[in-house]
Amino acid sequence: MSDVRPGAVLWDLGGVFLDWDPRHLYRKLFGGDVAAMEQFLTEVCSPRWHAQQDCGRNVLDACSELKGEFPQHGALIDAWWERSEEMINGVIDGTVPLLAEVKLGGAACYALSNMERENWAKRLGVYPFLHWFDGYFISGLEGVMKPDDRFFWRALGRFGLGPEEVLFVDDRAANVSAARTLGIASILFRGAGPLRDELATRGLLEG
Repeated sequence: MSDVRPGAVLWDLGGVFLDWDPRHLYRKLFGGDVAAMEQFLTEVCSPRWHAQQDCGRNVLDACSELKGEFPQHGALIDAWWERSEEMINGVIDGTVPLLAEVKLGGAACYALSNMERENWAKRLGVYPFLHWFDGYFISGLEGVMKPDDRFFWRALGRFGLGPEEVLFVDDRAANVSAARTLGIASILFRGAGPLRDELATRGLLEG
């Protein structure tokens, strides 16, 4: 752990601020049939398929094409877009106040997220704290996603920062590992309490 105070914090959104998981929606649609839900999320609306939208593909086009491949699941595929906000089970406790404290402490804050461009536009209108960031780098707008090295280098270049100047917070080990490989000090998010302790240790909280 570095004892040098970073000048900026790079924050993931899903899993750090927003409790995003497609299971929050599909548990309702599968009526408790967990095995069928998991099969659907593995073989139909799969992580690989979803990654295409996170890299900028139009979600409606992707759903339309997928329905052609899996017509028996048409309504479930449509729900991916039509009910996308039900994949978010609210805001994770404690992290929005931490964002406010870090900003009051003087560090710049930037959002770095894998997210579809369409859902980013929606969520800007739903969650006021998204407007608190000094800038954002969203995969669906940029055509590249974490943990690709290009995502981090382009984000740093966009904000005029070097790896040694920032701290990165993310809930996925692969993203944290990739950032550390580039010389970016990184925290694997495991709740607001442990994160508060780490931010305080780095001198990032007001007072």
